[in-house]
Amino acid sequence: MLVKIYPENPNPREIDKVVSVLRDGGIVIYPTDTLYGVGCDALNVRAVEKICEMKGINPQKSNLSIVCHDLSNISEYAKVDNPTFKLMKRNLPGPFTFLLPTTSTLPKIYKNRKTVGIRVPDNTIIREIVNQLGNPILSTSVKDDDDEIEYTTDPELIHEKWEDFADIVIDGGFGGIEASTVVDCTGDEPAIIRQGKGVLNL
Repeated sequence: MLVKIYPENPNPREIDKVVSVLRDGGIVIYPTDTLYGVGCDALNVRAVEKICEMKGINPQKSNLSIVCHDLSNISEYAKVDNPTFKLMKRNLPGPFTFLLPTTSTLPKIYKNRKTVGIRVPDNTIIREIVNQLGNPILSTSVKDDDDEIEYTTDPELIHEKWEDFADIVIDGGFGGIEASTVVDCTGDEPAIIRQGKGVLNL
C-alpha cells in the first residue's frame, strides 16, 4: 500500500494507519532527511529479524540503528555520557547516526554488537510516527548497491520494487541519494566512520 503523507503537515489519520501497521509487527518504508528507510517497531524482534533476513544483514556483524523522536528518552536505549549528549544535541535532528553502547532495554538481537546506531532525522513524518508509536523504529536504507537511483528516491518506484515485502510505503516526496554520516561515540573521542550527508558540528 502506497500512502501519501506531506512532510509540512503530516495527516494524523495517515500517521495512525502507519502506526497500527507497526504495532501489528508490520514493515514500513519511510522518508528521512537522507535516504528512504525500511523499518519496523524496533522492539519487535520477529519484525527486526524479517528485515535483517530480507536485507542480508547479519546482526552479529552489523550495527543496527534505530530512529528516535528526539533525545528525551535516549538513555533508555543507549548509554550516553554528557559530552556525547551535548554533541548529539548540537547536531540533531539531522543526517547523522551516532553509535553508542546499548542498554538492557533493547532486545537481545541488538546486544550481539553491544552498540546501537541512534538516528533523529530532520523529517517530521518519521519522527511523528515514532512519537505516536511510543517505540523507536528500526532504520536501514532501501538502497542496494546494484540499485538504479530512481528505485531508491522515487516513492512510486520504491513501492513497485518493495510492495511484496513492505506493508506500507510512505510517499513523502523524493528521497535523497546520500546516506547519513556515522559517528562512533564508543571510544574516548567521537570518530566519523562514514562521511555521508551533513557536516558534524563538533
